[in-house]
Amino acid sequence: MKKAVFYLLTAIILFANCKKTESISTKPKLVIGIVIDQMRYDYLTRFADRYSEDGFHRILKNGFSLENAHYNFIPTYTAVGHASIFTGTSPSNHGIISNNWYDKVLKKSIYCVDDANYKTVGNEGIVGQKSPHRLYTTTVADQLQLAQNMQGKTIGIAIKDRAAVLPVGHTANAAYWYDAGDKNQWITSSFYMEKLPTWVKEFNSNNKANDYLNQTWETMYDIKTYTQSRADDNVYENNLNGQEKPVFPKDLKKLREKNGNFSLIKTIPAGNTYTVDFAKAAIKGEALGKSDFTDFLTVSFSSTDYVGHRYGVAAVETEDTYLRLDKDLAHFFNFLDTEVGKGNYTLFLTADHAAVHVPSYLQSLKIPAHYMDTEKLKKFLSEVTQKYFNATDLIENVSNYQIFLNKEKIEALGFNKNTVAQRLADEVLNFDKIYKSVTARSLQTTNFTEGIMHALQEGYNSKFSGDVLMVPYPATLNGSRKGTSHGSGYSYDTHVPLIFYGNGIEKGTSTKKYKIIDIAPTISNLLKIEAPNGTSGKIIEEVLKK
Repeated sequence: MKKAVFYLLTAIILFANCKKTESISTKPKLVIGIVIDQMRYDYLTRFADRYSEDGFHRILKNGFSLENAHYNFIPTYTAVGHASIFTGTSPSNHGIISNNWYDKVLKKSIYCVDDANYKTVGNEGIVGQKSPHRLYTTTVADQLQLAQNMQGKTIGIAIKDRAAVLPVGHTANAAYWYDAGDKNQWITSSFYMEKLPTWVKEFNSNNKANDYLNQTWETMYDIKTYTQSRADDNVYENNLNGQEKPVFPKDLKKLREKNGNFSLIKTIPAGNTYTVDFAKAAIKGEALGKSDFTDFLTVSFSSTDYVGHRYGVAAVETEDTYLRLDKDLAHFFNFLDTEVGKGNYTLFLTADHAAVHVPSYLQSLKIPAHYMDTEKLKKFLSEVTQKYFNATDLIENVSNYQIFLNKEKIEALGFNKNTVAQRLADEVLNFDKIYKSVTARSLQTTNFTEGIMHALQEGYNSKFSGDVLMVPYPATLNGSRKGTSHGSGYSYDTHVPLIFYGNGIEKGTSTKKYKIIDIAPTISNLLKIEAPNGTSGKIIEEVLKK
């Protein structure tokens, strides 16, 4: 009898444990999408020996890392990358074709999330007049809201407005971004709400940014140990205003006045720390991961991009920024364990684009690299239209390596727009920095299945893009010979980290080539919901627990 009771109790305990395990392994209480602005894949490997066990190494060892993940389109810019990650499709479908682009109807340049129909919530300024209205498809966060009958919460956070607004889509409870300058406030738009929640007001009143800016930015370790970077004092980096040379230490308290006061925090590692601070406050303030429904939080780290642009890929500042970001991530992951609970959340970490080595630095190593003079390009194109069509006003706009034709003028002169476009596409190859070109007509009628032309086609939107699209040589930038940028379809811009971690995720790595647009359908499958309505990516089966 005693044995029978023992076996019965044992069975009950085992059944209870199984049910407990089953409940943890079903759906996560919180999904976190982390995007690191301008992070190259090789930052994971170059600085690996200096990362802590609780930061990048934690999710690499216990999650699933896709080592050959790429963007499949041009251009690789912040807005486009964020939109594509969370919609599971390319600009050809979702409509965000750049950060800024020429509007063929309005006849002017527009910004991706500007929307004068809404007002700033948090202060009397105009930087909160934003919405996702130019994003024409749903995001995975939208689909989660629809699947749960609008019962969960979705929130986007980033210093940059576009990096907060676009990921969470159209149904979000909130998107918050940082109004710097002399404002020093996290704000939002009336698209989401009419007043800031109490927890946001309290966070703003704590004035943590001021504490970060009254310090000196010194390297975490002895600067002599930063052997993965160029010498601190070199000619390939831009200065902060007020600094004679771009070197350490950087007296932030002294420099902030000449660098936009609180805007300085964007361009230092503390901007990432400040973002984590706000993300933690959001999780607590909104009780994310505490209800019977799944919540969705997107966190984009913008300061890595500002640092990268200013100093370049191989700068001590960039290396130190990633070492500090690793610590920030460690604190964030430990916070999630405590606040949400181990096994109750799933996250993925990726980047919105990568970046090229400073071209002038590459030139010094005899590696082909170039600088584009856009005014010379415009002059060249004008000479082409003068030579072949006896007119210099057939081009309406040249931007983002696209030519927009003045169709009314072309028709008035009796020319065919396709003839003009093809002539420009043919002739612009004689401009010394342009490597390839194609007309919109060709992109509409030809299917490019691989290579740079395929990437161009994936980034081409027949409603919004130009009439001629151009591709410069690899390692070509506009403007200054100091610092770096991005935007191309070459691997230095497309190859980014992609790591899944947490509830429902296998442990492992893969060298198979995947597209960034595969993230959204994969997360959708994990959550057992419909994928975003424009999805063209595929489910990455090997990252999901069977």
